[in-house]
Amino acid sequence: MSDINPTSISIPTSAASALIGDPAKFGYVAPDGTVFVKTSTGDKAVGSYPGKSAEEALAYFVRKFEAVASEIALLAARITSGAMVPSDALASVKKLRDQVKEINAVGDLEALANSVEQLEPLIEGHRGAYEAKKAAAEAEKSAKRAQVLVEKEKIVAEAESLALSESWKTTGDRLKELLTEWKSAPRLDKKTDTDLWKRFSASRNKFDKRRRTHFANLEAKTSVVTDAKKNLVAEAEKLATSTDWVATAKAYKSLMDQWKAAGRGKPSDDAKLWARFKKAQDQFFQAKGADLEKREVTMTANLAKREELIIQIEALVPFTDVKDAKNKFRDLARSWEKIGMTNRDKRAALDARVSKVEEAIKSAEAEIWRKTDPAAKARAAEVVAQLQGAIDNYEKIAAKATSAGNAKKAAEALESAAARRSWLEEAQKSLAEFN
Repeated sequence: MSDINPTSISIPTSAASALIGDPAKFGYVAPDGTVFVKTSTGDKAVGSYPGKSAEEALAYFVRKFEAVASEIALLAARITSGAMVPSDALASVKKLRDQVKEINAVGDLEALANSVEQLEPLIEGHRGAYEAKKAAAEAEKSAKRAQVLVEKEKIVAEAESLALSESWKTTGDRLKELLTEWKSAPRLDKKTDTDLWKRFSASRNKFDKRRRTHFANLEAKTSVVTDAKKNLVAEAEKLATSTDWVATAKAYKSLMDQWKAAGRGKPSDDAKLWARFKKAQDQFFQAKGADLEKREVTMTANLAKREELIIQIEALVPFTDVKDAKNKFRDLARSWEKIGMTNRDKRAALDARVSKVEEAIKSAEAEIWRKTDPAAKARAAEVVAQLQGAIDNYEKIAAKATSAGNAKKAAEALESAAARRSWLEEAQKSLAEFN
């Protein structure tokens, strides 16, 4: 068998591929069943295989040789690929060397030993390949670490940006997604991972604490709102059967204003309470509407009565006998008040027409009273007397001044008398109006 070249060692596909030529060339079986291997220093007994034929025994020890040869070839392949740490490869060489020294097998043992000795130079020859592969692996690992670091820092940064968010549902869901992303991301070194996790966890905890506080406060507020709305509903339900239409309608408006001012409660509670509130409100206003429909019929009839009666009332004007007109108006007014409810807008116009007639009668009464009032007549007579006395006095003064030759004084006195004479005429007219 030729020497095994370490640079061309490959993993055998069969036992025979590790040998050159006939296996019997390197060993044989003695008549007593002992198997011998041929070496340059002489034949060496390697063992026996009781109960088997000579061919089977020889093949067994050949396979042992092939097994070690395969290990050598495999180690050589790993060394040349750069996949094996040189120190580990040297340790494997030492182990194989010891194994070859003690091997009991059939094959070219010297070539096998030489193959082992060629492995150490092979290790040194391919150390560069190992270092290059190691460097490439380190570079790849470093690149992956850098990428993972970027991804995790991005996760942490987003979590920190969400810590003060008030979009509770959206942010909560997003933080869950970020946690899933964190868990699926590869690990970094312990310190870096721990530091980033602390930041990430702190942000999540901060948001969760704020969310719990928010909903606790909201629960407290909604509880107050719910209690307030329960009271409003109870009041609305009490009013549902009221027939005091105007006052109750105002009360419902007030309750509605209070409902709006109370704010939002828990959605499910709000919906139930609002349904009860609206049911009570609808019950009242439906009853009010039905009653109004009935009253519309009555008010229409009453309007016709008033329109008929207003003609009689307005027919009192003009009048010559105030007392008679007043008595007739009083009777018609009683009938007017007895008619009953009429449409407010239409009645207002009719009431204005009634008031106009009433005002005409009152004005006539006032005028009669003014003309028959003894005290007023006495005051008017007194004014006439005073003015007449003043005129007479000024005329006397004028006469004396003329006799004395004082024309200026006489003129002034006559002027004063003339002025009072015009006043006297008006006063006499007023006095003449009294009966």
